[in-house]
Amino acid sequence: MEKVAAPVDRRARRRRETIEEALDLAVELMAEQGVAGLSLGEIARRMGIRPPSLYVYFPSKMALYDALFNRGAAGVLQAMQEAHHAIADLPTLAERLTAAGRALARWCLANPGYSQLLFWRPVPGFQPSPEAYAPALGLIEFSRSWFGRLQSEGLFPADADIDLLLRDWVILTAGVVSQQLANAPDETVDTGRFTSALPSLAAMFAREHGAPPAPPRRRKSPVSTTVAPSSGRSR
Repeated sequence: MEKVAAPVDRRARRRRETIEEALDLAVELMAEQGVAGLSLGEIARRMGIRPPSLYVYFPSKMALYDALFNRGAAGVLQAMQEAHHAIADLPTLAERLTAAGRALARWCLANPGYSQLLFWRPVPGFQPSPEAYAPALGLIEFSRSWFGRLQSEGLFPADADIDLLLRDWVILTAGVVSQQLANAPDETVDTGRFTSALPSLAAMFAREHGAPPAPPRRRKSPVSTTVAPSSGRSR
């Protein structure tokens, strides 16, 4: 049985390697020519194969976009999960939000093609399949769980609507990242024209939506034990 299975395993591995090579080249092309400029023919040329051979792996251009969407969504989910290991140790809500926003922006600037495909709508008629969209849903659920933990730690009010808070945070961070990608994609997160505003925007969000600080505990006045001085008069 092992002698029969080995060739099958090699073929499956070779197929996977070919798909990964094609996806890597597609990412390069998206970075060079934009997401909508992706060409199966150009990918095949760079791979040194005829275009019809590529259709064995991707029956259409939309199928290629679908695979790219799945790969990109899985990548940003992993990046955010890894970033949150360090974020959990930060003391304030503003600091945690800033770190999360920077982690997202850093990934997006490093992966502009994926970012456009995931967060914009650059390809008319493209809609990811449920399988390709699954990691994106995972990112939403991961973010929602994180906001829930912030609430349980007392950083958001106990009666706050987590879904609305997350919606507003996504609007804020997506706007910053989109402006940076559209206007100055070669700048860094820390010095970018738009991404450098993340700390102040996170602080503003924390002031608006965070739990109010607990009032300082009033210290009880010590009981006076001072003995009044004697007047020296006898009664």
